[in-house]
Amino acid sequence: MSLLRSRRRAPGLYLALVLAFLYLPIAVVVLFSFNASSTLNLPIKGFSLRWYEAVLTDGTYTSALRNSLIVAVASAIVTTVLGTLAAFGLTHVPHRLRPWLAVLFFAPITLPGLFLGLSLLAWFAKLDIELSLWTVAAAHVVYTFPYFLLVAQSVLDRIDPQYDELAADLGASSLLRFTRVTLPMTWPVLIAGGMLAFVLSFDEFFITFFVIGPQSTVPLVIYSAMRRAIDPSINAFATLLLLVTFLSGVVIAVVARAGRAARKGVKAS
Repeated sequence: MSLLRSRRRAPGLYLALVLAFLYLPIAVVVLFSFNASSTLNLPIKGFSLRWYEAVLTDGTYTSALRNSLIVAVASAIVTTVLGTLAAFGLTHVPHRLRPWLAVLFFAPITLPGLFLGLSLLAWFAKLDIELSLWTVAAAHVVYTFPYFLLVAQSVLDRIDPQYDELAADLGASSLLRFTRVTLPMTWPVLIAGGMLAFVLSFDEFFITFFVIGPQSTVPLVIYSAMRRAIDPSINAFATLLLLVTFLSGVVIAVVARAGRAARKGVKAS
């Protein structure tokens, strides 16, 4: 009986160990962000919000946060538009061409960020384009586009082609079929894919390091601060970054759930 009981408990123990391995370091970062002392030693010496106040009143941190939001929003919007058009086009090309086109679209996923950053830097220099937040946003589109396309294509492939054919038999144009049939069934998932692009852009470091100008983004400021010294203000800033990522994940989950409901509603009607 004891052997059987231990076998039943083993999966739960393995799950607990994996979760601890994944989230315990994050918990430590969050914990020290509330440390009243400037030292990063246990036990912490009281709880305080002084480091959050220091971050939110420091122009370097607030400027980096603003820059990251600008880049992430811009790249997410462009990625969503281009990725939706590309995914819609892939679902309507002959099947013999789809694998070859997919290889071209998904190639950036297989390339290291270091290689992409160097390649884009050389490309911008060749075109004599001054490095700025907009070159960062353009580079992030290259990086996030395949991930969005993967999400968009997966949802478009699940749509029954009979809906599109029925709309075509009723005289609807390609644009009308897309806006009245395809988009109502897919828009929540497309928004979720856009949020995924936002998160990937917001956290990106390697590509940003090569193609940014005199400005800084959140990952670059954290990297620069950690090279000088590590204090709880970095933990506080990292916790705020974690909060943005977590809220984005919540939005993705809610929108994806709304997408499933929307597809059921359209099918039922």
